[in-house]
Amino acid sequence: MKAPQRIETNRLVLRKPTLADAEAVFTRYASDPDVTKFMGWPRHESIEETRAFLELSDAEWEQWPAGPYLIESSADGKLLGAAGLRFKTRTIAVTGYVLAQDAWGYGYATEALTAVVTVAMDVGVHQLSATCHPENLASARVLEKCGFVKEKLPASAAFPNISRGQPLDCLLYLKRFLN
Repeated sequence: MKAPQRIETNRLVLRKPTLADAEAVFTRYASDPDVTKFMGWPRHESIEETRAFLELSDAEWEQWPAGPYLIESSADGKLLGAAGLRFKTRTIAVTGYVLAQDAWGYGYATEALTAVVTVAMDVGVHQLSATCHPENLASARVLEKCGFVKEKLPASAAFPNISRGQPLDCLLYLKRFLN
């Protein structure tokens, strides 16, 4: 079963990215050092890196039931950020989200992640995980509001905008579904 390529929530539209989105993605969030600080992917230094991400996004959507979504305001169509799913197997996926600075603090992350969790359930995911840098308290709160449970085991993840090539301690959150 394939996920919808467009989802509407109360205030947001989540949609599959296209190559035409490259400049907006690069400008709004992917090249911003403050926005990308705690991301598990390197900050984009060029529009070509953003285009490469968008090509990868297409490949994810081709291979799996879903992939990355761009988050837009339903009021004015302004790009706010991104969220989505990356599949490890047909029933195990990873999620995450990123918002432009001017979209912080309005509950958009919680609203978008709630929609992504629903997509995960609908396409048969049994386990959804997310990692969070321990200093990113706002992100940890979003995950907990969306029903993710922090694992007690120590975990590490790459945070290339903080420490290149060196995994750092992180918080691991899981959400399990009984499909």
